[in-house]
Amino acid sequence: MARGSRTGKRLVDLTGGGDDGTTGLLGGGRVPKDARRIEAYGTVDEASSALGLARALAGDGHTREVCEQLQRDLYLLGAELATNPDQAGRFARFDAADVDGLEKMIAELEEQAPMPREFVLPGATPGSAALDLARTVVRRAERQVVALARDGDEVSTPVRQWLNRLSLLLFVLARYEEARAGRAPLTAKGKPSAGA
Repeated sequence: MARGSRTGKRLVDLTGGGDDGTTGLLGGGRVPKDARRIEAYGTVDEASSALGLARALAGDGHTREVCEQLQRDLYLLGAELATNPDQAGRFARFDAADVDGLEKMIAELEEQAPMPREFVLPGATPGSAALDLARTVVRRAERQVVALARDGDEVSTPVRQWLNRLSLLLFVLARYEEARAGRAPLTAKGKPSAGA
């Protein structure tokens, strides 16, 4: 059986502490596994997995590079959300520069791919479909982070903003992926969008 890389313990031994329905936070402390904070960073983890699928299915090399970088960013964001609020300063925190970075990427991709003027049906290519799926998971993570903050838990403004921009970036990246494949996005009205 696989063993933990740093502890020498079996993986099953490392997870046994959660049998009581709680999980540990970075920086110490335990909370119920269905707590809003756990739902939020669990959905961030899900978004990273969805992006991994998109990366595997994407036909364009730049799309794959962007997906990998975003997965690394989501890992850091998940760590921030998984940190005990009393120990928030221990882990890297997102700031306005991170939000600006996503906005720059959005602008660059928009210059390279036409954006539809109608609602889009995901599925024009395998890669774009996976990106659209990842976008919906990110939207759910954003909703959970907003709910977490509304309940009085500490969530930085840049984290909320970054997730909001990320969902837009994934929409634009999906259209870029379609354009690179020579496919037009499918619109909800049943006709391919003009442009690609």
